[in-house]
Amino acid sequence: MIYKQERWFEAMVIVILLLVSAAMLFPFYYVLVVSFTAPLEFLTKGFVLFPRTWTLDSYRYLLSNNVFRDATLVSVFLATVGTALSLVVTSAGAYALSRKRLYGRRVFLLMILMTTLFNPGIIPPYILVKSLGLVNSIWAMVLPVLTSGWYMILMRGFFDSLPEELEEAAKIDGASDIGTFVRIILPLSMSSLAAFGLFYAVAYWNTFFSAVLYINKPSLQPLQIVLRQLLIDSTSTASGDAAHELSGGDVKLPTETVKMAAVMIATVPILLVYPFLQKHFAKGVMVGSIKG
Repeated sequence: MIYKQERWFEAMVIVILLLVSAAMLFPFYYVLVVSFTAPLEFLTKGFVLFPRTWTLDSYRYLLSNNVFRDATLVSVFLATVGTALSLVVTSAGAYALSRKRLYGRRVFLLMILMTTLFNPGIIPPYILVKSLGLVNSIWAMVLPVLTSGWYMILMRGFFDSLPEELEEAAKIDGASDIGTFVRIILPLSMSSLAAFGLFYAVAYWNTFFSAVLYINKPSLQPLQIVLRQLLIDSTSTASGDAAHELSGGDVKLPTETVKMAAVMIATVPILLVYPFLQKHFAKGVMVGSIKG
């Protein structure tokens, strides 16, 4: 009897989880379907769950639009170059702070901790960026957020868990501090670098507020700014005319299909990054459990 009750309870839990999963996945499914729906079919139906005709017209139009294409390239640059630079600065700073022989280490840690506790607001960073001549520069979206004090403190804790004997053996072999860091420490820190790299990549890909503050040139606006214009304005810079005529001039491209295609382009690339880093997350959890 107890066994049957457990089976019924497990079945109810599975059904509830399936319903919750379906409710969470349905918006993404709807966006995906509408983005591939033929323009004429969407204009006639208005609500489509499974289109009769699948088409890439919305994607072709977006990728042929100069503003949207430039915004995508800017976001790709931020997510790749920005993430690489952030990992270099964060890992190097964390490694230096993890060395007990660093003079004034506690003072540096306190200064970094203060940045995580107190937010200076909007005006001081803008004055700093403007004084450096970075307004309307792509580096204005990278340099002010190049590292995170919280990530540096967490990575410092990871470096502290590494045996000091590794560094001593490298020094005996004649390796310098930089050589030890590059050849010994970083290869052992791939799980940590993968985790923080994903965090930085997501933050750079979703760059929005810094672009609003520092960027006025349309050619330097990231994807999230153009996507906002596309979703709010029926005739935005990215989508052009809300009823853009396709080849032949008989079929017009609805704004809704363009919006959904833009959402897919802005969402899918960053979602595809996680499966490649999942093994590093699992490895990092196992290493921490063994050393704990």
